[in-house]
Amino acid sequence: MLDRIRIVLVEPRHPGNIGSAARAMKTMGIEQLVLVAPARFPDPQADWRAAGAVDVLDGVIVVSSVAEAIAECHFVVGTSTRSRHIPWPVVMAKDIASCLAEQPAEASIAILFGREDSGLTNEELQMCQCHLQIPSSPIYGSLNLAMAVQVVCYELYQFTEALQQNEEAVVTPSANSTRRIWDRPPATQQQFESLIGHLQETLLNSGFVDPDAPGHTLTRLRRLLARHQLDETEVQILRGVLKHLNSGLNSKK
Repeated sequence: MLDRIRIVLVEPRHPGNIGSAARAMKTMGIEQLVLVAPARFPDPQADWRAAGAVDVLDGVIVVSSVAEAIAECHFVVGTSTRSRHIPWPVVMAKDIASCLAEQPAEASIAILFGREDSGLTNEELQMCQCHLQIPSSPIYGSLNLAMAVQVVCYELYQFTEALQQNEEAVVTPSANSTRRIWDRPPATQQQFESLIGHLQETLLNSGFVDPDAPGHTLTRLRRLLARHQLDETEVQILRGVLKHLNSGLNSKK
């Protein structure tokens, strides 16, 4: 599972944090690092902080947007410390490994870490299937970026080590759910976003959503569809339905 996980740092400002995150990853057996619009990279300070993990930095992929970073991923987790107006499924750090173990063997997984000062935006968090939280003191709950990466990677590494050593490791499905049986490849984030765009077009075209006062309809529908983790065939069927509905609507105009 570790080989299929990419750590995504969104707009990191300090190259030292990038290097420290790379070091944290390598000590836990994770080597895919993606940077979204870093302020300074490459940078000697990143190399210095990485210590023996400069090879992780050498393999870094730099992209310009979160959408580009996760386009080919099948399951996306966003780290968040705040409750949202529209709640999203939340997983604690200690449970993230068992959650990811429920994904199909070929699934590519991304874990997003936000900006040092402001975290991930609401729009970026809505691209995720679930949000990850690291419990901390109510007095001062702010974790350094690299420390947060270390905590999450540690939980993932401990879980996989237990499996390899045939120790007791239980994969528990989410509450009130059964484990998914995958008979088709899971949809990538890019395919899912195309479906959401198609759905938005149809809702506006039909008049169901007022473009001047859309409310939270599309956000709640996004959450509904993300919760069910659609496969490629399901996305194709839904887009076929939307295409048919749009054709009917356009013919009446």
